Amino acid sequence: MAKAKDAPADAPAKADGPAAVILEIRTPSGEVWGQIMAPAKDFKTGSSGFYANGKIMDPTTGNRFQVGCNIILIGSKK
Repeated sequence: MAKAKDAPADAPAKADGPAAVILEIRTPSGEVWGQIMAPAKDFKTGSSGFYANGKIMDPTTGNRFQVGCNIILIGSKK
């Protein structure tokens, strides 16, 4: 199982939220495939939220998957 990495020291701290969130990927039966740290991010579009990328693994087959995720605060575009 992939472990969530610590948030980078230069991750912007949000006044109205955490500096990072952890995404847990699991099957509907609850089997955990991995965790990925998503530090806070100010996107080029003017929106803010969290961004994550990393790899997870199916513990049954050993197959590895690449994950990318944007979590954007609705209405945050400046």
